Amino acid sequence: MKQLFTRWGEGLNPDRVLQEYPRPQMRRDSYLNLNGYWDYAISKDERHAGVDGVILVPFSPESALSGVQRSVEPDDFLIYRREVALPEGFLRDRLILHFGAVDQEAKVYVNDVLVARHLGGFTPFQVEIADHVKDRRFTLKVVASDITDTSYRQTGKQRLQRGGIFYTPQSGIWQTVWLESVPKHHVADLLIVPDYDASKVRFTITPSDNGMVSSGSIRVLYQGNQIIEQPFSTDTFEVTIGAFQAWSPEAPNLYDFTIAYGSDAVSGYFGMRKFERKADSRGIMRFYLNDKPYFLSGVLDQGYYPDGLLTTPSDEASIFDIRTMKEYGFNFLRKHIKIEPLRWYYHCDRLGMIIWQDMINGSECKDVKIHHFLSMVRINLNDRCHLFFGRRNKPGRDQYLVELDEMLNHLKNVTCISTWVPFNEAWGQFHALEVERRVRGFDSSRLVDHASGWSDQGGGDYFSRHFYFKRFDFPERKAKKRILALTEFGGYSLMIDEHSFNPSQIFGYKNFDAVQSLNQTVMALYEDQVMPLLPKGLNVLVYTQLSDVEDEVNGFVSYDREVMKIDQAMMIQINNTLKDAFSHSLEIQT
Repeated sequence: MKQLFTRWGEGLNPDRVLQEYPRPQMRRDSYLNLNGYWDYAISKDERHAGVDGVILVPFSPESALSGVQRSVEPDDFLIYRREVALPEGFLRDRLILHFGAVDQEAKVYVNDVLVARHLGGFTPFQVEIADHVKDRRFTLKVVASDITDTSYRQTGKQRLQRGGIFYTPQSGIWQTVWLESVPKHHVADLLIVPDYDASKVRFTITPSDNGMVSSGSIRVLYQGNQIIEQPFSTDTFEVTIGAFQAWSPEAPNLYDFTIAYGSDAVSGYFGMRKFERKADSRGIMRFYLNDKPYFLSGVLDQGYYPDGLLTTPSDEASIFDIRTMKEYGFNFLRKHIKIEPLRWYYHCDRLGMIIWQDMINGSECKDVKIHHFLSMVRINLNDRCHLFFGRRNKPGRDQYLVELDEMLNHLKNVTCISTWVPFNEAWGQFHALEVERRVRGFDSSRLVDHASGWSDQGGGDYFSRHFYFKRFDFPERKAKKRILALTEFGGYSLMIDEHSFNPSQIFGYKNFDAVQSLNQTVMALYEDQVMPLLPKGLNVLVYTQLSDVEDEVNGFVSYDREVMKIDQAMMIQINNTLKDAFSHSLEIQT
């Protein structure tokens, strides 16, 4: 394997790692970033008091940017320590410690007192620690353990035996660690629900003290100009926007707000948009954005980097990926089996990129080839048969639901997310129809792809298929019930030796040795196979994939983001042709 670096990793300043405020829709003036060098040790004993060296948080020890590049085994403990010094005047009534993500299980100690436990490697957690901090200085310790794919926990694409479509496992802290200090009575959480039809936005404050209602006020601004200021006296209140500017990929309009709540104040933003599944004039189910049929052309985005692995080297690296796909003419990304930091979704909101959000997979089963074969012959097993889906262990199913709820709550206010994807290709799938109902019970404003690709249970808003090895096939009758969605296809590969992670062992669905032949075949794929499906009702496309990832060399861009393998002008032409053909397919129906 070859160690590659992105330009952002090469220019990384260890004293200024990911310093941006991590929660753009609920910002406070109180903020202390704890990224940087921590002491660490890897030991079989979680009480180990020694130090192996320093690690650059929030990069996992397996990554190059951490400065460690050591693997954490399933029976290891990864122990972090650092001394924290609060700035003068920082500590108010309550002190909240935030972790963006720690893979997989974490115990947090303040001055050697256990203050929090969390299980789940992709979702955030927080803990109040003021009672354990007697002055401005204290010791913070985190003990992380990670059994990766040796059991039923959610692991995503990580495998102890990496290779092919599975990647290097990583452990411990991999998103920003930070502190904020707040008054005793403060906004503990905030729900923002745009009502497109009523030209209103509903805000629901979760107060820090149960049952306590504080009066306050809200200011709403558009492009820096205040348009609304009004008081409120209940924890749920509405703001009427009036003649608003809608959010879309073509016009990513956002509104800023500030809420004053007692002695607390939070700021954020929202967008006015509406996502629906609705039949067109011929009875074909379509994806609707803001009351109009809308064609989704996007790519699969796994969010891996050669130097940071799951952790982006910088905010600019995240922006590069999103903006590059916009420049190719795409209007949406499928965030594949990864939950990003909130800043990534903020950039999608402000740049204008619709997102489908996958839940993290977990399973006791390492091989889902049987489901792939069955999908090709149109057989879908009932996912209540836990044995065939690697879900015999009830604690594993229960933990999946815990982490699903955490993901939904974490991302509930993001403007750009249109669709939740609970399961992908049968990996750890179970009771998909019940899970779909659970998701809709939490969030009725978005759509659901209940079982992406294989093992369809007949639910969800999409008839969602993955095709790599055969011609695309969508029965027209399916379009009368659900939106036809080609949620993975393509995956054509080109290895560029000096920009490849593992030149001796590449993975792809169809391999090429020259840029010209790759581009000609991609063009033919869209023209010969995709275009004829639009009159049948095809509404969603997800090409695999945004970037190369380890052995996979099927990206639009190389793993280090230095080489653009797919011609941009060609792809813009393809996307424009697709949108024109989609519009024409709607016109000829009326």
